Amino acid sequence: MTVRVQTEDFDAGFEINRLRKARRDVGAVVSFVGQVRDINEGDQVSQLTLEHYPGMTEKSLDAIVTQAKSRWNIIDVLIIHRVGTLQPSDQIVLVAVCGGHREEAFAACAFVMDYLKTEAPFWKKEVTPSGERWVEAKTSDDDARARWDNIPE
Repeated sequence: MTVRVQTEDFDAGFEINRLRKARRDVGAVVSFVGQVRDINEGDQVSQLTLEHYPGMTEKSLDAIVTQAKSRWNIIDVLIIHRVGTLQPSDQIVLVAVCGGHREEAFAACAFVMDYLKTEAPFWKKEVTPSGERWVEAKTSDDDARARWDNIPE
């Protein structure tokens, strides 16, 4: 399990390749890469700043991975999340899950992203033509996270 919070960009292909080659029992790798959009809530976004609480953020991400490993028979999880000032089309997050089979890897990857969006202490501030604004939590993210409450561990 690897969790990294960093300002530097990452090479998703390199990271995924390294993860999948670490063990020979990997039968599936599922990944998600999130990036900065140039439009949010109908407004142009020229810049996004991500802030976090060092130490607490990594603990929160570790806890999310631990929950995923307790729910599914997965081999490994990688989370890389960037902080700092980013531009549209910059990568924000990589989540990659290795498993013996695709179904568990898909489910675990979706679970990690849904929990990351709602449970991890990150704060986003956008720059729009109207000025700076903090990005509010979305009901759709809470709904996505809540779907896992009905799936037994």
